[in-house]
Amino acid sequence: MLAGCTVGPKYNAPTPQTPIAQNYKESTVNFQNAEGWKVASPDDALLRGKWWEVFGDPDLNSLEEQLDINNQNIKQYFQEFMEARAVISEARAQYWPTITANPSITAARTPFGGIASAAASTTNGSTVSTGTVAQGNGGTTGSIFSFPVDASWMPDFFGKIRNQVREYQYAAQVSAADLQVERLTEESSLAQYYFEIRGQDALQKILNDTVEADQKTLDITQGLYKNGIDDYISVVEAQTTLQSAQASAINVGVARAQYEHAIAVLLGKLATDFSLPAKPLLTAPPPIPVGVPTQLLERRPDVAAAERTLAKDNAVIGIGYAAYYPTITLSASGGFENTGFKNWFTWPSRFFSVGPSASETIFNGGLYRAEIHQYTATYNADLAAYRQTVLGAFQQVEDYLAQVRIYSQQVEREQDAVKSAQQFLDLELVRYETGVDPYFDVLTAQTTLLTDQDNVATAQIEEMVGAVELVQALGGGWDQGDLPGPSQVASKPSGDDYKQQK
Repeated sequence: MLAGCTVGPKYNAPTPQTPIAQNYKESTVNFQNAEGWKVASPDDALLRGKWWEVFGDPDLNSLEEQLDINNQNIKQYFQEFMEARAVISEARAQYWPTITANPSITAARTPFGGIASAAASTTNGSTVSTGTVAQGNGGTTGSIFSFPVDASWMPDFFGKIRNQVREYQYAAQVSAADLQVERLTEESSLAQYYFEIRGQDALQKILNDTVEADQKTLDITQGLYKNGIDDYISVVEAQTTLQSAQASAINVGVARAQYEHAIAVLLGKLATDFSLPAKPLLTAPPPIPVGVPTQLLERRPDVAAAERTLAKDNAVIGIGYAAYYPTITLSASGGFENTGFKNWFTWPSRFFSVGPSASETIFNGGLYRAEIHQYTATYNADLAAYRQTVLGAFQQVEDYLAQVRIYSQQVEREQDAVKSAQQFLDLELVRYETGVDPYFDVLTAQTTLLTDQDNVATAQIEEMVGAVELVQALGGGWDQGDLPGPSQVASKPSGDDYKQQK
């Protein structure tokens, strides 16, 4: 019966403002007959749970396993989720009566001549004798022993409390989705930093190999100069090339150190205490199952958070409509009161009062109407934010599909360029050693090879980072079924979750 009295609009989940295509544009048109990275078939199983395992890197798997336990940002969002759950319990407490007890012992004294006024005392609507303990020039003294119990209850006839509970349940779901967004963000950041470090390690190897090759070239140049085949300027140029490569090899350590420190923070460790061994490893990303566009709305926790925000706003509108209706309160009071301790809890010392009351606002200058307009505007604004979140989700997927595809094709072309540049350098070294070409041609070949090798490493880094960002744009391994329902967030959590952290 009470549920039928709930006022306010019925909530219906919103739909995107524009129709959803059957396939991602970047996964069908631009990947056809294209070399390089391919997307997985739409029939392949979607990513679930530990999505980073798709990359097949044991070191990355080990780091990701530590993240959820030690990351302080994730802990912060988890505690905010627990706070949102506690607020639900606070709202649900309004379903029940409030019972209070206020026992008291009062000693009173009246001046001489005030015996009549001191002879009686009115408490909770009942008149009892104070009892005269002493009387004379000093006046009158007495005691009152009172044990009143008061109870009040406001039945939720028009759904105000129910809408408040729904509001906080939906808000807790928003917090749960925000927790998943933060967790996915931290997981993605860790994977990106990890592949950035591996890229820097690969670039370090390239530069170390370049330094070694330039040293050999310098030795050859010095030998030719001593034998009178080449002039001293070629020696200086070779020395300059070597020193420049040595400087670049040192500079790589800056970016690597910063990424390593960033991973330490993600794992909740001091940067001083964390290090990651060098491993020059860069491979092509695996095929990633992107599914179909219609599944994206169920896989993104930020979309779920935006939708649950709308449900919360709708419940707030119901609270606004409930304000138009009267508030009915059932109250009762009873207890024991006497002038002597021995007779305090005897049956003749009892008193009670009971009765309902109702209050209704007759005029408030249009306050309630303005509040409903405010709540409705908030809902409409969040509806626009929801649809913008959906648009952004599709944009990100298409962006990273294009990024991975284009960089994969660039890597293939750059690898071909490296092979050609290496052949060019080998030929020039032979021609230089035989005195056919000047050292300047060798320098040109060396610069070309190093540039192409650097381009390959950079493109491979961007390709792997783009693959991680694509997984993040797809929602990682999350699914809308992982979002706790209203009854789940309203259930009583473990007391350990509320313990104060040291």
